Amino acid sequence: MSSSDEIPAGIGAPVGTDQATRDIAEVAAVEVITTAAVHLMSAAAVKCGLAEGDDAEELKDLDEARKLITALAALVVASAPDIGNQHARSLRDGLRSLQLAFREASVIADAPGEGPGEKYTGSVV
Repeated sequence: MSSSDEIPAGIGAPVGTDQATRDIAEVAAVEVITTAAVHLMSAAAVKCGLAEGDDAEELKDLDEARKLITALAALVVASAPDIGNQHARSLRDGLRSLQLAFREASVIADAPGEGPGEKYTGSVV
């Protein structure tokens, strides 16, 4: 491809990418981290069977819940020193609730310290 055949800068990028970049640049890191954590929590809750509605049991998928809770635990533990105790405390509380909900929903109990995210948080019983 010759230099005259190159694609001009910006072509192929989604419309509004520059604006989205500017918008995200204005968001504090603590907000991005807590938003990501809330998304992980919400998805994990649904996968643990905690969704509202008649189809909650159909949406339950403990294998997926385990992955989401482990990712959440890693995020919470890694970011806690940087986001401050006020934010970290509420994330830890939500994480612990999900870990306990997972244990309750699971037919086969994990050994202490082997549940989702417990390699990061320690045993939750």
